[in-house]
Amino acid sequence: MPTEPPPTTWVLPDPSIVTTGGLGDLDDLVAIGADLEPGTLLSAYRTGLFPMPGPRRDDPAYWFCPVERGVLPLDCLQVSRSLRRSARDFEIRVNTAFDEVVAGCADPRRPQGWIDRDIRRAYGRLHELGWAHSVETWRDGRLVGGLYGVALGGLFAGESMFHRERDASKVALLGLVELLRDEHADRRLIDVQWQTPHLESMGVMEVPRASYLSMLPWVLDVPLPEVFGGE
Repeated sequence: MPTEPPPTTWVLPDPSIVTTGGLGDLDDLVAIGADLEPGTLLSAYRTGLFPMPGPRRDDPAYWFCPVERGVLPLDCLQVSRSLRRSARDFEIRVNTAFDEVVAGCADPRRPQGWIDRDIRRAYGRLHELGWAHSVETWRDGRLVGGLYGVALGGLFAGESMFHRERDASKVALLGLVELLRDEHADRRLIDVQWQTPHLESMGVMEVPRASYLSMLPWVLDVPLPEVFGGE
């Protein structure tokens, strides 16, 4: 079982009542500040928030709860025939190369890269405590893709994915879904933060913030899957 860290000393906002902008318009960004200690991160995910670095190097953490949240219920996964065939060429492993997966996701050559040193260090600590996990795609003994995120009850909060070979990140997502299929599969949810065309093609949908927040306690209130430390 994961180790519960000391509780956060920060009071995190309730994203269900947060408004920003001069006219009170809802916005994805709901808070700025706090720290990236394990207790703060876990409290944030349980509240519906996740962090990203600010636009400037010395900015504090920015905390988001998208107005339209990208989610993947397990039974909504869509897998093409070509992806099924491609998946046969890869091996799925879990938590054998967490730091390497995060490094692959943080590659500065990637467009719109956002993972900085503080984020890498923070999720490395969560991994050491048993909360953050990597799902990896390997071929011929080489790491060629993967994803990482945080597992809390029935929630897998995906942070980022990368690939070095065609379909390697998609196969990692396919592997994650298969790992989560157990007797609680109908109450497990993969949170991908924002929907993209790449993820939409695999069944990721958008749900309003209020809907995500209302389902979150129900999703969290199931055991962790065995593969991520559940009993």
